[in-house]
Parts: sequence; C-alpha cells; structure tokens
Amino acid sequence: MRSDAVKKGVDRAPQRSLLRATGMTDADMEKPLIGIANSWNDVVPGHIHLNELAEEVRRGIIEAGGVPLTFGVPGVCDGVAMGHAGMRYSLVSRDVISDCVEIMVQAHCMDGWVGVTNCDKITPGMLMAAGRLDLPTIILTGGPMEPGRRDESCLDLQSVFEALGANKAGKMSEEEVLQIERCACPGEGACSGLFTANTMACLTEALGLSLTGCGSMLATDYRKKELARATGRRIVELVREGLSARKVVRRGSFTNSIILDMAIGGSSNTALHIPAIAADFGVDVDLRTFDEISRRIPHLTSIKPSGPYYMKDFDAAGGVPGMLNRLVNELSDEMTVNGKGIREIALSAPVLNEEVIRPLSRPFHNEGGIAVLYGNLAPQGSVVKQAAVSPEMMRYVGTAKVFDSEQLAYEAISARKVVAGDVVVIRYEGPKGGPGMPEMLSPTSLIAGMGLSNSVALITDGRFSGATRGPCIGHVSPEAFDKGPIAAIRDGDRISIDIPGRKLELLVPAAEIEDRLSLVEVVDRRPTGVLAKYRRLVGEASKGAICR
Repeated sequence: MRSDAVKKGVDRAPQRSLLRATGMTDADMEKPLIGIANSWNDVVPGHIHLNELAEEVRRGIIEAGGVPLTFGVPGVCDGVAMGHAGMRYSLVSRDVISDCVEIMVQAHCMDGWVGVTNCDKITPGMLMAAGRLDLPTIILTGGPMEPGRRDESCLDLQSVFEALGANKAGKMSEEEVLQIERCACPGEGACSGLFTANTMACLTEALGLSLTGCGSMLATDYRKKELARATGRRIVELVREGLSARKVVRRGSFTNSIILDMAIGGSSNTALHIPAIAADFGVDVDLRTFDEISRRIPHLTSIKPSGPYYMKDFDAAGGVPGMLNRLVNELSDEMTVNGKGIREIALSAPVLNEEVIRPLSRPFHNEGGIAVLYGNLAPQGSVVKQAAVSPEMMRYVGTAKVFDSEQLAYEAISARKVVAGDVVVIRYEGPKGGPGMPEMLSPTSLIAGMGLSNSVALITDGRFSGATRGPCIGHVSPEAFDKGPIAAIRDGDRISIDIPGRKLELLVPAAEIEDRLSLVEVVDRRPTGVLAKYRRLVGEASKGAICR
C-alpha cells in the first residue's frame, strides 16, 4: 500500500508513534489510510450538514476495513461574498482548495480519499486535486437546498437579489423584500436552483466520480446519509482494486460532462471549471468544445434561473441518471466509481416526469444551455447562458455605458441611470484585473428585478453567478487588464450581440480600436496578499483561469 511509506518497518517507528497518538492500533497499521477532505463550516448553508455526511463516510470506511483520516479545507459562500470585495476571493479559493487536498494527501501518504463538498468552488477544487493526485477518489456532494416558500410561491436566493431590483425600481417595499429574505433559504444545502454548486455536483456524477444519484439528491433526503456510508465502503474497494481517478476519468468523461451540462442548462461557470479540472487530468478542453456540443445537444430541462423548476423537481423526475438516459446515444461509455460504465447506468435509469426531463424530440431549446461568442470584442471568446435569455434578446444592438468596476455599475443601475437600449459594460474585473474574476449577480439581478432583462444587456470580463439570467455575457477575453478590446469601449459606442450567430462585436472601426488601446491607462487596484499572488499566477478566462 502507498501508506506503507509511513507505517511499515522499523525505520518508520517514529511515524507510527505519532499515528498511535491519534488512536491507531497495530491492526490499523495493516489497513489502507483513507483521507476525508471535509469542507464543513458553519458559514456556508451548503456545508453546515457536511460533518454528518463525513461521519457516515467514516463509518463506511471502517466497515470496509480502512482507517479514515479527516481534514478540513476552506469553503466560500458566493452568496454572502457577493457584491463586495469578498467576492474577489471566491475563484481564488478553488486553487487553494486543490492545493490543500494535495498537501494533506501527499504529506501523509494516504491510499485514497473522499471529498465531502457542496458549493461553487469547493467541488471544482477537489476535482482538480483528484486529477493531480491520481489516487482512488470519490466525491460526495452535500445536495441541494429545499426551495423556500411564501404563500403559494417557491423562492430561492435569486428571488432575494431580484427583489432588491424591484425595490430600487419602486415596485416593491422594503417590508416585502424582508419577507422574501426570511423565506427564501429554509435550511441546509446548496441553493435550490441550478446554480454553480448544483451544476458541478451533477457534472461530477457525469464524470464518473460520484456514486449514482448523488448529484441531485437533496441535502435533507434521508438517502443522502445512506449514500455517504456507501461512499465510505466503496472508496476502500477502489483502493483494493487499484482504480485511480485517471483510470475513471478520461477525455470521453469530460465530453460526457459537457453533454450533460448543455442538456440541463448549467451555470456558465462550468466554462471555467471544466477546462481547469481537465488540465489537472492531462486533458485539453477549450471553449470551442463547449460550443460544438451546445450546437448539437438540446436543452431538456428548465430549472431556475432558466425556467420554473427546482433541483427538487429534477431529482424527483429522475435526476442525473434520468437525464443521462435521454442522452445515452451521445455518451462515451466511460468507467465510473460505481464499477459500471456510464451507459449501463443511463440505460437502467427511469425518467419519472417527461415534462421536467423532456425527450430529445420535445426540448425546451434546440441548443444547449451555454453559447460561446467571438468577435472583435472577444477575440478569445466570451460565454453566455443562452438558456436563460429571452428570444427577443438573442440578437441585440445597444449603446454602451461603461464602468471600470462592478460597484460603479451597481450604483448607476440603482440610481436608474441605466435605461432600455443600454449595454452595461463592466471591465477590470477579470482574473488579473479584479483580481479574482468576481461574479456579477448583484448588478444583473438589479437589471432583472427592475424589469429590464428584455431591454438591457450586460458585458463583462468578470463572470456570473449560476443564478444570473438575461443577456449577460461574461468571461470576455482578453480582459481589460491585458488591454483586450473591452478596454477600448467608450460611452455611446454601439455593441452588437448575436447569440445564434455566436458574435460579439464593437461597432467601431478596427483602426480606431487599436488607437484607443494604445492610449489606455490600465486600472490597477494594486492587490496585496493572496490576491497579489493570484494575479501573478492566473491565466486567461478563456482557458479556465488556471494558476500555473
């Protein structure tokens, strides 16, 4: 066993002495050491129950003849971090988490590990570590939150953000906003729509690194603890079988995950996370792969923010296995940690509600959830969640209103200085410029809540929450900090958005754009600490904002 490096032979007496201090016995020294990377904290609603799941994983490991070794990793709540300087740390945490897992597993020579996770950057960070370490690995995601209720209406975090917009527009009182606030998030779990956390949980299952049904199973579902214990038992079996992460996850696994992503209409953040995860598995995935798959895979469910359903509805309709059943003929038959191929799992899975998980012949949209736009404004690409864009805004020409920070844009929108026909441009919020590429849920929700989603677009070199809806185009590359064309936009310029044609164009002559860029004085926020380190290491959004 790999762990023999710390527990076999007389030369390892000092190491064994320390392990005995943790409670290990002579019998334990003969067993595999299994790490449990637990992102529990009492800050993030999606994580407050993870200790309970980790305990079930521990029990499963012990039952199967392994020794569980639990350690912690950080976890940021994007919703709490949203709209202020704290959001600059969210994407940064993805790489810190993968480093933390690598450090703990490698330093202590663990034989395999389980990632107990749930939210936006934590799951991708653990998946990156899985590829890097290439050990037996299973990821256990904590599950979605129940939707909130007010009267007969279901609510979620998106409801609260958009209520602020309605309040700014004079359409809702502060008391009504408070009522929605108190009802929207009823307890543990990742936010109840198909935002980034739940998208990544579903894609982890499609990658083959979670047990079947994990991705959509609610945090409050009694089956979650059963699945956690089964995860503990199975990881010990994987160690004995020698089934490491790279034997499970191959190029076809990433194709499968993107196919599922397009069919469910997942978060645009997957265009950052999947390339970054793939890179740690030694696989190259670029934005053009997303767009090629999007053009041929239809959108088959309509979960918030794209439509009326919640993760609860999706799970009851068959969840990830049911959706894979719809897509079975498109899937590469890759291995999973279940010991079965993904196609076998898909073929045996029922679809229990054909309105929530529609057949290929009757999709919500003929194309997948994400589109990648190129043009003189985004030579290296930009990303939009087209499943959440109304038909009338799929092609749009508007007038630029330019802001050099999210906060300036938020203040202008709040003051009703953004009107129908505008294109809000928020720049210097990319991976380097932010730094940290913050999410723009606050300004996009204001626009939606004010009733402007069908008359105002937003473009940024930052990114969006999975809860964002409307014609919001992010990840514009190159970013303004690198003097990409977005740095050349001026108030009053005309911008053309053509989502079906995959075009994003600044309607200014090429020579003038070049002249403007030669005069640009880059906005530099002069970060310190971890943000300064991140800026030095991070790459382009179009390639996953990978730190190297």
